[in-house]
Amino acid sequence: MDLDSDQKEVVEMGLQSYGNLLAHLETEDPSEAACKVKEELESFENATLNIAITGETGAGKSSIINAIRGVGHEDENAAATGETETTRKPTPYPHPTYPQVTFWDMPGVETPDFQIDQYPEKVNFDSYDFFIIIASERFKSSHAKLAREIRGMGKKFYFVRSKVDADLYNAKRQRPSTYKEEKILEMIKENCIQHLEAEGMTSSKVFLLSSFDLEKYDFHDLVDTLEHELPSHKRHAFLLSLPNVSPQTLQKKKEALKQQIWKLALLSGAASGGMAAIPGSHSKSLSLAFNVPILLKCMRDYSKSFGLEDNSLEKLAQHSGKSVNDLKAVIKTPLAKDLTVKYVWELLSQTVFSEYCGKVLSVSCALTAGGISYSTTSFTLHRFLDAVAEDAQRIREVVLEEEGKKIYITAVNRP
Repeated sequence: MDLDSDQKEVVEMGLQSYGNLLAHLETEDPSEAACKVKEELESFENATLNIAITGETGAGKSSIINAIRGVGHEDENAAATGETETTRKPTPYPHPTYPQVTFWDMPGVETPDFQIDQYPEKVNFDSYDFFIIIASERFKSSHAKLAREIRGMGKKFYFVRSKVDADLYNAKRQRPSTYKEEKILEMIKENCIQHLEAEGMTSSKVFLLSSFDLEKYDFHDLVDTLEHELPSHKRHAFLLSLPNVSPQTLQKKKEALKQQIWKLALLSGAASGGMAAIPGSHSKSLSLAFNVPILLKCMRDYSKSFGLEDNSLEKLAQHSGKSVNDLKAVIKTPLAKDLTVKYVWELLSQTVFSEYCGKVLSVSCALTAGGISYSTTSFTLHRFLDAVAEDAQRIREVVLEEEGKKIYITAVNRP
């Protein structure tokens, strides 16, 4: 089957992109380029991120940790919650999917064992990349002192006002006729800023959060701020660890993964190009075979990242009230455990690059073979990543539908 003009254009663009990448990496040797890219990929995969969650006792530190990690309070690896101080020492809570991202539940400040002047040394401030300072009511002198200690060590900190859902609920019960959510949130934030300024913390930004409604209020603003201020490797780790609570977080996660695809594609291109240089190795199957291990690993990682695996779906079903079968019914891609070499080969056979590969390999050079493999990997990963992100959004819509029913039932049955 001959390629039509549009298909040929796609192939030529892929080959050109491959050549341009080699030029950008200042080499004409694909194997040398692959070494550079492999080192960078490994640095991203191995990047660690340690986030300290601190504040006064009862501020909701543990609840925020559980919410950001996508963990329920009754789950086995949940941070302990309670109004009394449950944390006696910095306690690590690794992310369930990305364990290199660790949230540290810090002891409450200004407790008998952790006075502010001894706090930095006792909890080892140097160990953390940044700090989230939480208050559930007003910010006090202890929060300002803590922030100054953190700033003095050259670290970043972010003020978070927690439990705003409770404030809104109380306000609505007390003054239902004049209740305006936006106005109340504005007043809460302004009050926080005023108290911080009174303690000498000028130009402070405060993020309003609820651990029960994480996707609401200022969570996305906080994510945007961290995305802007974190170094690239740690930013990547942070974005992948985001919970799938909104279209915005799903999109950020997808874009973070997409930014790495060209590197993965270049690795497969270099491997195929090297094989094409060996006499007698010009076969479509052998060339594309170098794509399969990379594709299979990445697809499984993508599925896990978006919660498309049995364990994640079972927990989501338990928390949402939907059955696992209801959630699986809207998923169009295979779950992580069901992704196989056979499935990857089926995807590869559907690409225009696969058709072109068999036609040119008998006369191709290593650069052309590498370009075809690069383009095949890139195209396939982009398409699969889009598909799993869409699956995650469909699951989210099913859960929201169930939550909407619960809210409606509660409202109609309220006396």
